[in-house]
Amino acid sequence: MSFYELIQIVAVLLVGLVAGLFYSYACSVTWALGKLPDREYIMTFQSINTAILNAWFFVSFMGSLIILPLATWLSYRADISLSFWLLLSAAVLYAIGVFGVTMLGNVPLNNMLERFNMDVATAQDISSLRERFESPWNKLNLIRTIAAVLSFLLAALSINLKA
Repeated sequence: MSFYELIQIVAVLLVGLVAGLFYSYACSVTWALGKLPDREYIMTFQSINTAILNAWFFVSFMGSLIILPLATWLSYRADISLSFWLLLSAAVLYAIGVFGVTMLGNVPLNNMLERFNMDVATAQDISSLRERFESPWNKLNLIRTIAAVLSFLLAALSINLKA
């Protein structure tokens, strides 16, 4: 196995892990959270936002942002044109649709939750926060989920293509 093939497989694995994480949020976590009363919803999401910031998440989330372009460059250098275009598409889609949407959309919403003090909040404050947070966050998560799944698909299709 060549270095390029190893990097390509790692890229597919990392993007697949991120796609799976966001997919699981989209089809289970956000649905379950949506059934909670406002106070419990905010408290649970605050807890999730703290828990997700761990090494395992960062390896896959940031690793994909690094490894996909590396695999793309190695494919270009090896003159494997179809793999190059698939990997380039996967890398751009990941950078914009996953990383960009997360950093410019989901993270600011998460930060809004982090700054919210539940100890002094009224029921109306909590309800208002949820209204400003839940729908936009879920829509952004759907966008990054679709982008991650498509990026994974493109990267997976690039494996063993020599044309």
